[in-house]
Amino acid sequence: MLHGSETWPVSKDNVVALQRAEMRMVKWMCGVKLKDSLPSKELRERLGVDDIAYILQQNSLSWYGHVLRKDDDDWVKKCMEYEVEGSRPRGRPKRTWQEVV
Repeated sequence: MLHGSETWPVSKDNVVALQRAEMRMVKWMCGVKLKDSLPSKELRERLGVDDIAYILQQNSLSWYGHVLRKDDDDWVKKCMEYEVEGSRPRGRPKRTWQEVV
């Protein structure tokens, strides 16, 4: 579910959708029905699973630290520092990965 999440520019809507999907899977793995109404925190503790928003943040910070430790002439680090020429389209710009981190 989180493959490649280190480089996603995650929005709030993405996090909410991932949390809902995660909780459906956690309830299914625990064998809990909707009418049982057990707290999500308790079910995560049963399985030993952390909140997906926390894991997304950890993955992004881990990747950021990895890229910062690379040599200055490495292509990945150059891509992170690259400035695109030209003007951006009208309206509110989408958040970049660096703004999210």
